[in-house]
Amino acid sequence: MKPKTRATLFALLAAALYAVNSPMSKLLLTRIPATMMAGFLYLGAGMGIFLFGRIRRAVGKGHAESPLTRKELPFTVGMVVLDIAAPVCLMLGLTKTTAANASLLNNFEIAATAVIALLVFGEAISPRLWGGIACVTLACVMLSFEDMGSLSFSWGSLLVLLAAACWGLENNCTRMLSAKDPLQIVTIKGIFSGLGSLIIALMTGERYFDMFYMLLAMLLGFVAYGLSIFFYIYAQRDLGAARTSAYYAVAPFIGAALSFLIFREVPSGLFLAAFGVMLLGAYLATEKDGP
Repeated sequence: MKPKTRATLFALLAAALYAVNSPMSKLLLTRIPATMMAGFLYLGAGMGIFLFGRIRRAVGKGHAESPLTRKELPFTVGMVVLDIAAPVCLMLGLTKTTAANASLLNNFEIAATAVIALLVFGEAISPRLWGGIACVTLACVMLSFEDMGSLSFSWGSLLVLLAAACWGLENNCTRMLSAKDPLQIVTIKGIFSGLGSLIIALMTGERYFDMFYMLLAMLLGFVAYGLSIFFYIYAQRDLGAARTSAYYAVAPFIGAALSFLIFREVPSGLFLAAFGVMLLGAYLATEKDGP
């Protein structure tokens, strides 16, 4: 299998795993405070991937990867800090908007990742991808208003967009680490980001001690963040940050479909219009120009 074909499959698998995040987090947020929820998700990702790596090595499936060094420290710190901010914003946003709306708004991560990849890291962006970015951004603007007639702005949508912007910058930090050991990257990302979120939660007065729901949140984190990020990093090696993020665009559509099934949410006309624009944007973003 060609490296880019394998990388594309990894990107799509990462997207499918992440898609369960918004609807399942929305359910768990009825039990767990938002900032603690963000902490449990990332702790589950870090601890789960650490155990996953140990099992792989025990059965002889693991292979040598380059470890992180002091040279990558600025990008590692940036990755952790942004991974504290992003899920906290997302969890808070989910308490103020629908899971389907949040799922689609997550696609703003494509635009943020691509623009940062261009401006900061000099990554090439095709005209077709720019068209996709424009459509995604327009759809996000549409989804950010609860009622276009009265222009009632949704603060929940703003928080989700802020989370997507943080992840866009974080994707580019991770891109600078993608040649290193993915298991080590996800373990560091998960454990330190999770602990950071839990410290913030405790400092702001959040408390939660129901072990069953804590473990459910950590299991969700292992699947939606840990395994998803693991495959995402492998995809970035051959596709780059902007292109990998574009393939990742299928996740919000899967998440929105799951949200409608789980919560029996009836989509509004505005949502359906934004969905169409977003779908066009995702198509433009994932299709290559030429051979």
